[in-house]
Order: sequence, then C-alpha cells, then structure tokens
Amino acid sequence: MLITGASGGIGGALARAYAEPGRTLVLQGRDTQRLAAVAWECALRGARVLTKVLDLRDRIELVAWLQSVSDEEPLDLVIVNAGVNTSIGADAAGERWAAVEELIAVNVLAAMATVDAVLPAMRARRSGQLALISSLAAYYGLPVTPSYCASKAAVKAYGEAIRGWLAGEGVRVSVVMPGYVESQMCREMPGPKPFLWSAERAAQRIRRGLARNRPRISFPFPLNLGTWLLAVLPPTLSEWLLRRLGYRG
Repeated sequence: MLITGASGGIGGALARAYAEPGRTLVLQGRDTQRLAAVAWECALRGARVLTKVLDLRDRIELVAWLQSVSDEEPLDLVIVNAGVNTSIGADAAGERWAAVEELIAVNVLAAMATVDAVLPAMRARRSGQLALISSLAAYYGLPVTPSYCASKAAVKAYGEAIRGWLAGEGVRVSVVMPGYVESQMCREMPGPKPFLWSAERAAQRIRRGLARNRPRISFPFPLNLGTWLLAVLPPTLSEWLLRRLGYRG
C-alpha cells in the first residue's frame, strides 16, 4: 500500500496503523527526518517500508515515481493524504497568492495526478482501493481558510465521481472527511477547533471505514452533522452561525 503525506499527522498515524508483518508500506513525504522516523516505527512493527522524499508540486517527478512503484509493487490500497493549508491570517489581511497556488498544486492537482498514475494498474488487475483525504471543511467554506475549503471540496467531488465510474471495474474508492485532527497543520489553522481528535484515533476510524468500503468516512459526530447542516441551511443562517462560533474574517 502507498500513503502520500506520511510525514504528517494523519499520514504518519495511518502508516503506523497499517504496519504489520507481511505488509509493504510505500511512504511519501516532504520532511526527511519525520518520514524516516515514521518508517523506523513501521519497520519495528514488522512492515517492509519503502520511502520517497518528494515535493508533490513536481508532478512530472511524482507521476514517474508512481508509475515505477506501480510496476514494481502491486498497490492494493493508495491513500491520497498529502495536503497543505493557508489562511487569511490573524489580521484577516487575506491569503497570499503564492500560498494559494502551492495549496492547489498539492491538494488538488497532485491528488488527481496520484490517482491518474496508479489507476491503470488497478484497472488492469480489476482490484485495488483508493482513499482520498478530503475534510469536513468541504461541506461549507470557512471564512478563515477559503482556499483550503475549496481544495477539499474539489477532492470530495472528484472522489465521489470516480467511485461511480470505477464501481464496475473492481476498484473501490472512498472519500475521507475528517474534522480537526491533532497535527502541526491543525495547530497552525486559525479559528476554533471543536471535537479535536488524536491522529491515532482518526487513523483507526479511517482503517475501519476503508475495510467496509464506505463511500464517505466522516468524523467526528456531531461535527460532521453540523458541517453538513451548514451546507443545507439558508446561507444567511449558516453565516450567522459561523460568526457566533468564532469563525470570523
């Protein structure tokens, strides 16, 4: 199996959750030291671990690496997890365009490129599973992180669409929509963080959902219900609720 963003909070926890004797883990990350630490922990649990330090903005190198891995290691599960965040800042000055471009390159383009690169081998085998890590922020855009919310909405829609497309080809697709999960990225995100979960708890929930081939794996309750309601309530009411909850521009 392969996990992108394995040097981050959820990615590292997922790697550890799946690490066991007889399993090969292919782990990608940008942070060399953190990726090495995760790989070491997984190896201690008996897994065979292959690592790749790679900036996902380099999609040419990304695709070449993924195609090589697919040729050498039949991937039964690919977790498209890597992501970055940006915000309007503590002074609400707005997002920097350079940061927005990087975010879209990693969260959307690299995610789709990853799927596109590993999918031919899965379709040829008529087996495999894809997990796309979106976010509860995909349901309704938060004023403090507009580009992040937009990117996760794109991943959600893309994952739902390809699940329907691939349903008859033996390739399973799940969209994962976590709420707030303890990580450096979460700590740097402005605004309240209700119902914060540990990365280990989130990883176990994701693993159970993927084992059951759930179309959507969202957590925690009741935050998932609340964010869904923001999308279906009248927009003026949703805006009022967010202001009351402390999500202000």
